[in-house]
Amino acid sequence: MDDDALLIDRQPLPDGVPARLGEQLRFLAEADKLKTVLRASLLAAADRRENDAEHSWHLALMVILLAEYADQPIDVGHAIKLVVVHDLVEIYAGDSPVFVPGAADDQAEREMAAAERLFGLLPGDQAASMRALWDEFEAAVTPEARFCKAMDRLEPMLLNWLNGGGTWEMPGATEALVRAREAGVVAGSTSLGALTGLLVDEGLRRGWIRP
Repeated sequence: MDDDALLIDRQPLPDGVPARLGEQLRFLAEADKLKTVLRASLLAAADRRENDAEHSWHLALMVILLAEYADQPIDVGHAIKLVVVHDLVEIYAGDSPVFVPGAADDQAEREMAAAERLFGLLPGDQAASMRALWDEFEAAVTPEARFCKAMDRLEPMLLNWLNGGGTWEMPGATEALVRAREAGVVAGSTSLGALTGLLVDEGLRRGWIRP
């Protein structure tokens, strides 16, 4: 199958499906590809890498449980939408591991092109609303987006802790880069930022992070 082909093209919908529903199902079928996009982070419960769909689910659960630690009150339902949508563009753009030198050099351009392509599969009104969610997450201006960005930083840190170092031990990882990720948590939650500070300090003490 050509890389540009849609998953729905492998098994086209039967005749008679209404046009709007067909477009929605086309997008939902394509979203299945998110389950194949591997991240650098290792799972804590199994000896394999986390995929983007698992990551997005974990962020949604974190938003539900940890919203009380947001520095500003947030709309939990809206925040869940943000974390569910935020990595969909990686279906086409791929993951950009922070500790791999050069991996993020053209990330913004790749993801912008992916957003145009992916959300364009939907009916016009839903394409606009999904794109608006993705743009909001990326801009990190609203309280919800800032908190969701914080969860996006905290989740891999938690996995690294549970794995006794995880991606902190990658060749490109440095204390400065790890601290920069920690700052992303602080931006949405000072109390959870304090938690990540403890994790990083202890990771340094244990030799999981290079000073």
